[in-house]
Amino acid sequence: MAELDVASPSPHVELWTILGAPRRNTLTRALVSALGSELRRVEGGEARAVVLTGEGEQAFCAGADLKERRLMSADEVRGFLGELRRLLLGMERQRAVFIAALEGSAFGGGTELALACDLRVASEAATLALTEVTLGIIPGGGGTQRLPRLVGPGRARDMILTGRRVSAHEGLGWGLVDRLAPKGQAVSTAVGLGALVAANAPIAVGLAKNAIRDGLEATLEEGLEIEHREYEKTLGTQDRLEGLAAFAEKRK
Repeated sequence: MAELDVASPSPHVELWTILGAPRRNTLTRALVSALGSELRRVEGGEARAVVLTGEGEQAFCAGADLKERRLMSADEVRGFLGELRRLLLGMERQRAVFIAALEGSAFGGGTELALACDLRVASEAATLALTEVTLGIIPGGGGTQRLPRLVGPGRARDMILTGRRVSAHEGLGWGLVDRLAPKGQAVSTAVGLGALVAANAPIAVGLAKNAIRDGLEATLEEGLEIEHREYEKTLGTQDRLEGLAAFAEKRK
């Protein structure tokens, strides 16, 4: 059975759907490998936005496949987590903008997958949680690092140390969720958001993404230098010249 379906619902926008509704779209080794293959394919390609979602409305991704995990040795678990970390870092470093479309639950590694996306669209029925401490482990796919950077250390401790579920509405107030959608419409909303991104100059979008990412851990002065560095890269591009011409000629 295929682990991932790839479609193009809009120009320069791809929709990646995890195919695993019966097992709540869990993160298997095969799925992580399939996501890595697609990530390498889009690098430098035509996709400007990628919407990532799970099959059905019950779960975006319920985290690691615990049946598979029980059969893995400690070394195999380490290898799996290493591959997962590389995948999530690769998503963050891609020029394409990644948008998570959450219907239903996102638990453990599913929340970590969403955290590695640039934007998160959740249906009103969605819930997010980092449940690892209830299983005797801690988040191993970047949850302890990405979540505090996104919502602050206090709220991150609230989620991680209790393992509790956070509703989409609460997540919106925290900044964990960027946009709410009616139940069943997270994907269509995310595709529309991707189309807005894809309509812009792709080089500029990618460089702006770089500046935001690299500036997060910098001082303000260092961050301004990072911004300047990325801005400089736009000056010699045809995209910039076309943007100025289009503005002058009152066209897109």
